[in-house]
Amino acid sequence: MTADAAGAAEIRGALVRLRRATGLPVAFGGLVEPGRPRVRISELTGTATLALSALAVTSGYGLGGRAVARAHPCAVTDYSLSRQISHEYDAAVAAEGLRSVLAVPVVVRRRVRGVLYGALRTAQPLGDRTLSAAVGAARDVEQALLVREEARELLAAAAPEEPEGARSGPAWEQVREAHAALRALAPRITDPALRAELLQACGLLTVAAVPEPGVRLAPREVDVLACVAAGATNATAAARLGLGPETVKGYLRSAMRKLGAHTRGEAVAAARRAGVLP
Repeated sequence: MTADAAGAAEIRGALVRLRRATGLPVAFGGLVEPGRPRVRISELTGTATLALSALAVTSGYGLGGRAVARAHPCAVTDYSLSRQISHEYDAAVAAEGLRSVLAVPVVVRRRVRGVLYGALRTAQPLGDRTLSAAVGAARDVEQALLVREEARELLAAAAPEEPEGARSGPAWEQVREAHAALRALAPRITDPALRAELLQACGLLTVAAVPEPGVRLAPREVDVLACVAAGATNATAAARLGLGPETVKGYLRSAMRKLGAHTRGEAVAAARRAGVLP
């Protein structure tokens, strides 16, 4: 699946969840086009016409363009009469019969990547509950896009074939920190395909190592070791992984026993030799 297709799928799922959570009759959205300051509406749910399909919304124009330019949620009670926005897209909005509309930007690494819209066919305030649900849906998309970007970065970092011993220095420390962060995030990802993709990216960082036979660590043992390798204390690892400190200690002890290590440092070194950690 391409990055654009994956992003569109995330937006589509968020729109369905938004309608389910709020009862909004219409929701739609899309991604910012690469290299262009505009959003292409590609995902629609609850619409009665094709008036909004493939509509290109330029930054600064209309409600969605205002949300893109400000990187902040925007809403109007009656779209066609609002003085807060410009009206380049009135015909498409009127054709769909929309009145009250909100637009929430999807912001990843301080850059707007897309917009989610929700709408009513009556002119009435959308309310804080609806706006909060829309913001929550956008945050879900942001997290998913960020995870995919970080997974791709890990894959790119793993791609060059380097000789044994070359995996040192500041660059590899950053890779290890990213590896630990993604391992900690993976159990909280509800999309099985995305979770598998993330873990696959983590695993590719270890392929240059020569696996040692007989080493079989549980996923949580690897998670704990990844945090330790990135310099985390047991308390920090517990916070990252959503575990209790004693549970982290238990996983660490178990991993050390399997690796034949007597210290945390020995455990990390052994895990790297075994091809478990980058």
